[in-house]
Amino acid sequence: MKEKTVVASSAPPARSTYRHGDLRRALLEAGMELARQGGPEAVVLREATRRAGVVPNAAYRHFASRQALLAAVRAAALAATASAMEAEMAAELAALPDEGTPIERARAAVRAVGAGYLRFAQEETGLFRTAFGAPVDVEDPTEEAKGGKSGLNPFELLGAALDGLVAAGALPAERRPGAEFLAWSAVHGLALLIIDGPLRGAPSEYTDQLGRQLLEMVEKGL
Repeated sequence: MKEKTVVASSAPPARSTYRHGDLRRALLEAGMELARQGGPEAVVLREATRRAGVVPNAAYRHFASRQALLAAVRAAALAATASAMEAEMAAELAALPDEGTPIERARAAVRAVGAGYLRFAQEETGLFRTAFGAPVDVEDPTEEAKGGKSGLNPFELLGAALDGLVAAGALPAERRPGAEFLAWSAVHGLALLIIDGPLRGAPSEYTDQLGRQLLEMVEKGL
């Protein structure tokens, strides 16, 4: 029986990990998944290139260093946090009765911003740690947006909600300066207690109740 001659193809195998010309996006998505699984320490350029299916040198035209990739992942994680806060706020406001007063809506927005922040910290802990604990230079340029659909980042969303309290007459204007730092420190502190501190592993029913109590305390204390 005559043997068949096999002709080797010189064409490289087709990649299934990214589309031609979209390697930067593929590397960023790989970095996001690494952050989701292990926080900022897990974002390593060599591992991101492996997951994207390319050799390490191919990444350098998009990310010159691990720090550059981490800065981009951090920006994307901040945007994801903002999106979660926006979603929580939209749901909270939609649940209010049509006859709700401006003050009720403003207070609901502040609570929702904090609740969304706490929820994201618990459901996307790796991304949360990367967004707020990544050791990156804040002046590093990055092409990624840091905000949600509104274009506002998490800190700006909180500031806008507090401005809403002032506009509705629920917060005296003279008490507005610096209020975002007071509110943020309280909510961020609880988030860290839940994901890394003595509340780690506590039942969600308990931490949810603590979250509601804290947000009520912050709202009344402003």
